[in-house]
Amino acid sequence: MNTEPTPHRAGFVSIIGKPNVGKSTLMNALMGERLSIVTSKAQTTRHRILGILNGDDFQLVYSDTPGIIQPKYELHNAMMSFVYSSLEDADVILFVTDIYEKHDEEPVVERLRKMQDTPILLLVNKIDQADQAEVEAKVEYWRQHLPNAARVLPISALEKFGTGELLDLVLGYLPVHPPYYPKDELTDKPERFFAAEMIREKIFKLYKKEVPYSCEVAIEEFKEEDDIIRMRATIFVERASQKGIIIGQQGMALKKVGTWAREEMEKFFQKKVFLEIHVKVNENWRTDPKALNRFGYQQ
Repeated sequence: MNTEPTPHRAGFVSIIGKPNVGKSTLMNALMGERLSIVTSKAQTTRHRILGILNGDDFQLVYSDTPGIIQPKYELHNAMMSFVYSSLEDADVILFVTDIYEKHDEEPVVERLRKMQDTPILLLVNKIDQADQAEVEAKVEYWRQHLPNAARVLPISALEKFGTGELLDLVLGYLPVHPPYYPKDELTDKPERFFAAEMIREKIFKLYKKEVPYSCEVAIEEFKEEDDIIRMRATIFVERASQKGIIIGQQGMALKKVGTWAREEMEKFFQKKVFLEIHVKVNENWRTDPKALNRFGYQQ
């Protein structure tokens, strides 16, 4: 009778792809927790967010990364640095595309073609929105265009189709290694980070055009008591006109952001939340290295 213990596997799994292909939805599905914000607008993920999935004999450290774009200013450069650093330390790469994505030759695909030592699982997402012929055509396209991918898998992150098979595949590629983080940890980010992300998500859902992209959220105060968390947050915008839009007539728009965010925080933290939100102008913060450093975009 074999009494040898099962070796413990651990490693880093980077989720990369263009904006809006479903990377954050996939990470949340794989984790069974809502760690990354999800909206219908592109470029909502700005940071590299680690989700730590633990089992008795494994630890999977997922990285949800910003959507791959051509940088236009300093914030974009910082976002892309998170993407490329996640490729450098990955044990497995999940390259997410979707059934709608147009195929153009991009630096990231070229870079992936040259990666021979790191297993790449190419995921064709949103197959619940396509017929079988479309799915088969996409899968075949990627088999031809990224021949070094270990597997090309059709999935639906939203419907959780194919995610169980994906988890088993990823575990098979992980090296034998002790856990990198304590086994009871879920993420590397502090509670303040998730509170700020929840507010930012509501801004993306409530406001149109450029306004959400010009906003950043900072949690200035976070006091946890036995039965309540007291929070003070600031929404930073780039122009005074945007401040007026965020606040809204008689403060109604900002009140809605606060109410929606507080309700979500109470579910996430499992505790009552008192939330106070202010709006300030920080001109051109997206191009200001000092502001970006303050908001956590410098590695």
